[in-house]
Amino acid sequence: MSVEMTSNKPYLIRAFYDWILDNELTPYIAVDANYPNVMVPEQYIEDGQIILNISPASLGAISMAGEVIEFSARFGGKVEHLYVPFEAVGAIYARENGVGSSFSVDYPEADADGIEEVEAVKPEKKGKPSLSIVK
Repeated sequence: MSVEMTSNKPYLIRAFYDWILDNELTPYIAVDANYPNVMVPEQYIEDGQIILNISPASLGAISMAGEVIEFSARFGGKVEHLYVPFEAVGAIYARENGVGSSFSVDYPEADADGIEEVEAVKPEKKGKPSLSIVK
């Protein structure tokens, strides 16, 4: 008997996030900005990817519940809301030494009509976002 299980990716990303913070380092995530429902400032996407600093010191608030990472952060002096499905995360690592983990980004399959089925709804973008790339 085969039991279908949920993705372990959210659990692994949360574990690496906690581990990086416990070691007093800065967690960064590499996000596939083309993944459905990703909401990040588009002008800072390079080659379909954006790197984000998700340390508590850089964010107003962060939620890693369910299937998405949501947080508010200040970019260019303006508070922005970012929305990143865990499945869009290609890597999480510590800025200081690069230690972390990389993941495959598997896009949802399209149904017979060519329409992708996604569970979350992308929040509406408000205003023009401004973000600086963190390396």
